[in-house]
Amino acid sequence: MPDLVLLRHGRSEWNDRNLFTGWQDVDLTAAGEAEAAEAGRLLANERDLDLRFVHTSVLTRAIRTANIALHDAQRSWLKVRRSWRLNERHYGDLTGKDKKETSDEFGIEQVKLWRRSYDVPPPALRAGDPRDVVNDPRYRDLTREQIPLTECLHDVVARVNPYLRDVLSEDLRNESVQGGAVLVVAHGNSLRALRMMLEHLAEDEVTDVEIPTGIPYRLRLDQELNVLDAYYLGDPAAAAAAAEAVARQAG
Repeated sequence: MPDLVLLRHGRSEWNDRNLFTGWQDVDLTAAGEAEAAEAGRLLANERDLDLRFVHTSVLTRAIRTANIALHDAQRSWLKVRRSWRLNERHYGDLTGKDKKETSDEFGIEQVKLWRRSYDVPPPALRAGDPRDVVNDPRYRDLTREQIPLTECLHDVVARVNPYLRDVLSEDLRNESVQGGAVLVVAHGNSLRALRMMLEHLAEDEVTDVEIPTGIPYRLRLDQELNVLDAYYLGDPAAAAAAAEAVARQAG
């Protein structure tokens, strides 16, 4: 089977402002662009890694990360599929709010419950809220029910699962990809959902998985999509430090 590589987008403008982002469409910072370029160099340095297909969410920060990384990996010509199912988790009424200030207002434990519990969503947006993306043209083919007003990780797993089953698995089993690799560039929670399903993580295990920005995570799979080995490219200590920085964002 080909390898699967998961890459969280580089730092975004709202990452730097420590705001809950979710489905809001924000761009990369200069630091995020540099992270994406470094991810591309890490991919290129894996001499036995032959990228064949790419998948991204429909959000700009993931798309631009993929474009930059592929350029530096000398794979800009690859076929790319995009799907809303790979979008970040929807943070409901927390969208756009400062993570540290939210912790001060509601308490660290309540915010941790909203951020990291498996099945407790944040308060939902009201329909008609200007943060609701229902009128965004990239979602014009979705029903109202498919466009969330809030999500917990369980909801993200539910929407990512069909994409893994019907789209990613198809590419991974494609004869033309055998011996190659498939790259997914997405977000912390959609990648956490993929790892939960592929690595058979329990609900209490996946909520503790921290995914750093801009560092490719390589999974070696067998014919049944069982994970034989998994590791971050580059310096393991740097990946661990970056993951710890993500964990501290809410204070």
